[in-house]
Amino acid sequence: MTRKHIYLAGGCFWGTEHFFKQISGVVETEVGFANGQTENPTYEQVYTDQTGYAETVHVVYDAKVVSLEFLLRMFFVAIDPTSLNKQGHDEGTRYRTGIYFADPADLPVIERIYTEQQSKYAQPLVVEKLPLQNFYPADEYHQDYLDKHPDGYCHLPLALFEFARNNKPK
Repeated sequence: MTRKHIYLAGGCFWGTEHFFKQISGVVETEVGFANGQTENPTYEQVYTDQTGYAETVHVVYDAKVVSLEFLLRMFFVAIDPTSLNKQGHDEGTRYRTGIYFADPADLPVIERIYTEQQSKYAQPLVVEKLPLQNFYPADEYHQDYLDKHPDGYCHLPLALFEFARNNKPK
């Protein structure tokens, strides 16, 4: 197994995490907060939009099973990349979209997929693409939230989870 990491902010992290857990080759997910200014922020602090953090999912994947290209294309299916600080009914800077990379070697792939996706929209994409500055896991309550609470709130349509399960990496 070749374990690789990418950090994806796609609005509320409950649904974003659940979406990526459905994809073959994703071996681990963890919800948390990325690229903010304070150390060890709490959910309550991040919720104020004063910390600079985005709700983010740390995605660990087996690069022998699924490529970064595939994961990023799936990410763009799950977000509105032209909506600034808003996904679904969730609004605020904590719900901004972003691709945060820990490995600089991932940047050319990110740039290529970003350009490919931009060609599908008349408006400019507002998805951040930045090096990961920091990541703090959210409390256990938020981890695997939709597994624990199948009827819990989610900004993503249920059909999208099925799409992720059935759309196999090539």
